[in-house]
Amino acid sequence: MLTDTDRRWCENVTVTFRNAGGTAARSGTVSFATHVIGALGIDWGTFTSSQPLPAPIAAGTARTHTYTVCVESWRVPLGMRVDTQRVSATWQ
Repeated sequence: MLTDTDRRWCENVTVTFRNAGGTAARSGTVSFATHVIGALGIDWGTFTSSQPLPAPIAAGTARTHTYTVCVESWRVPLGMRVDTQRVSATWQ
């Protein structure tokens, strides 16, 4: 789920992580692909960032976490916005 913040270069991204494995996920990284979208809907660029996984996640359970994902403010001029379109996770 995506929600806006009071800064046009940031948004809150809520992700649910499900551990379907047989052991706990003890650490990992969440990666975000955030697009800068112009006033006419043109995609001006994609920027990647990463943050730590909310570990540990026990085997057979799920955890929901909200991240604030931002790009540099100068990359998002007035009239433009950000849109995180892809989230991926790796864990151990």
